[in-house]
Amino acid sequence: MADCRLYLCTPPALDPAEFADQLAQALDGGDVACVQLRLKDVDDDTVRRAVDALRPISQSRGVAFILNDRPDLAAETGCDGVHVGQSDWPYAKARKAVGADAIVGVTCHDSRHLAMEAAEAGADYVAFGAFYPTTTKPSHYRPEPDLLQWWSEMMEVPCVAIGGITPENCTPLVKAGADFICVVTAVWNHPEGPGAGVKAFNSAIGAAAG
Repeated sequence: MADCRLYLCTPPALDPAEFADQLAQALDGGDVACVQLRLKDVDDDTVRRAVDALRPISQSRGVAFILNDRPDLAAETGCDGVHVGQSDWPYAKARKAVGADAIVGVTCHDSRHLAMEAAEAGADYVAFGAFYPTTTKPSHYRPEPDLLQWWSEMMEVPCVAIGGITPENCTPLVKAGADFICVVTAVWNHPEGPGAGVKAFNSAIGAAAG
């Protein structure tokens, strides 16, 4: 079984100056593969300011910093890549915007067909979900863990599991072959702080993989 790692997504609304400390705590709490900045209903300058405040915190720790939805701003602001949904920029246009060396991930919901298309086009990872109920980004898609198992046996392109994942319910997803577990609430709202949230996930992932 390949090592599964944590993929952090930011809350949809944040104050960059205040959130910077939370992000540092999270990344200092244990292993994190990447951070995705996902802000809802904000203008471009707000995104730029957030990137400027948060990107260095990730990159200085060797953690990839990815922007959601906006390949153009990702390229402009020095992000390591972009994540696009099915209703955002098409993969080819996103790749052209960020360049050959950047990370491009694609949301594929519960669709083997969409994931195969994305992988064959050159996506660096595909994301499946939501595996569990979530209030962060509600989804009527509800794939089963066997989708991850099928993907990991068929394809070399990494897969990300997303949606309502906690340290308590991540085990089936890790065991099924998820390369990354994407989380929001379970880290940022952890009662002992985001560092403790990351530590709890690292322990749970390690136990599941063991």
